[in-house]
Amino acid sequence: MADSFERAADAFPRPPTDAGFYHELLDQMSDGVYFVDRDRRIQYWNKAAQHLTSYAPAEVVGRFCHEVQPCHTEAGSGCICHEECPLKACITDGQSREINLYLRSKSGRKVPAAVRVRPIKDADGTIVGAIEIFSHDTMHSEARRKMESMQKLAYLDHLTQMPNRRFLETTLASAVAKFRVNQDPFGVIVIDLDEFKGINDCFGHMFGDRALRVVGEMLSRSLRPSDTVGRWGGDEFVAIVQGVDVEILKRLADRCVRLVKQVALLCDGGQELSLSVSIGAALARPGEDAEEILRRADELMYQSKAAGRGCAHAV
Repeated sequence: MADSFERAADAFPRPPTDAGFYHELLDQMSDGVYFVDRDRRIQYWNKAAQHLTSYAPAEVVGRFCHEVQPCHTEAGSGCICHEECPLKACITDGQSREINLYLRSKSGRKVPAAVRVRPIKDADGTIVGAIEIFSHDTMHSEARRKMESMQKLAYLDHLTQMPNRRFLETTLASAVAKFRVNQDPFGVIVIDLDEFKGINDCFGHMFGDRALRVVGEMLSRSLRPSDTVGRWGGDEFVAIVQGVDVEILKRLADRCVRLVKQVALLCDGGQELSLSVSIGAALARPGEDAEEILRRADELMYQSKAAGRGCAHAV
């Protein structure tokens, strides 16, 4: 019986022992794989690693891993391949690791990756290097996209697709803090769409929504790229404008009034409806908080209403 087992074992094909065979197997994997020696010099780089990073083996093999551009990075940080390298830690303590991070591709794009690091040991159990296996982290990438989408929705007005009140409050608080520390001048502009209730009553809420979207678009065009304008709520918009004095503030407010007046919406019956806004603009004063600046701008906006609408007051 023993002889028959030996004959069967001899007849069964034995796996090749040359490295080329195993490299060919690794090239069939969809995961990126590479080996480093104890000095973290790259010894092997498979086809999937090339596909995921756009770096060919000839560009990385023989180089230290921390010298190669597809380095490990974390979200919002630079390369971690010097002091926090998972390969270095694995070679030092012999512990395997699994981590989610980013690899910088040849084009400079950060690729979210699920990374597994294992020590390589010789027959005596001595650590002679490490292997890293990495794959495109689809789940992590999708979760990140969902989080960014949720953050965007939290600060976006669904009707106008402009910044919403929460975002404006955050921006205003930041401007107040900078003003207190660095005296960086800024102003607040409060903008109210005139006769909005009458527009809704006469033409319907869908037409009113359209008017708000158009006004929001015109206000965005009226102000500078460095300014922030959004919908505060209802028919009211607020802008936070940086680096202004009273003259610039008044000029920006007047420009908003002028450009909105150029808008004429076509009603269902063919009638053209002209729009206008009343504006109050207040330059930040030392010692004021966000609420006080807003209150002054709001009072100035009501002065514009009392003066006949379609105008701006600024101090």
